[in-house]
Amino acid sequence: MKTYLMPALKLTLILIVILAGMYPLAIAGIGTFTKGNGNGETVQFKGRTVGYANIGQKFTKDEYFWSRPSAVDYKADASGGSNKAPANPDYIKDVEARIQNFLKHNPNITRAQIPAELVTASGSGLDPDLSPDGAKIQAARIANRRGLIEKDVLLLIDKNTEQPLWGMFGPAKVNVLKLNVALDELK
Repeated sequence: MKTYLMPALKLTLILIVILAGMYPLAIAGIGTFTKGNGNGETVQFKGRTVGYANIGQKFTKDEYFWSRPSAVDYKADASGGSNKAPANPDYIKDVEARIQNFLKHNPNITRAQIPAELVTASGSGLDPDLSPDGAKIQAARIANRRGLIEKDVLLLIDKNTEQPLWGMFGPAKVNVLKLNVALDELK
């Protein structure tokens, strides 16, 4: 018994030191080299913090870009998806309601043009980004509501589009909060 117990206890202690001590410290150290020094990237507007770039926020006014829907109403402490299957009648009803709402506020768009990300919630419910297409589909509405030229809104989207890491890892994306702050700065 001693031949099995002592090596198991030693291995347990070594793994506790490595996995519960050294690894978290190493990750925290690496985090200090990221935007926000590991505390999350804050977004500033007129000298005050308006939110975090890595947490989705709710925008419903027609003069702003809308975020991806959230199954948890954008509550960071309740992160999670709806866990409803695509064939679930409640899920289908939710998606259909989002489609109808989007079409109501964007009358120049057809149902087939709506990107899925604008009517389906993300797995975390806190996705802060849209694809460039998800933002561009909203440009006409925003330009109309703000009295801007649609081309200028599209240029703003292009300017705020983050390309894939090293040109190959992940999709191009647009942070909705940063884009809406840039939109307010146009005035």
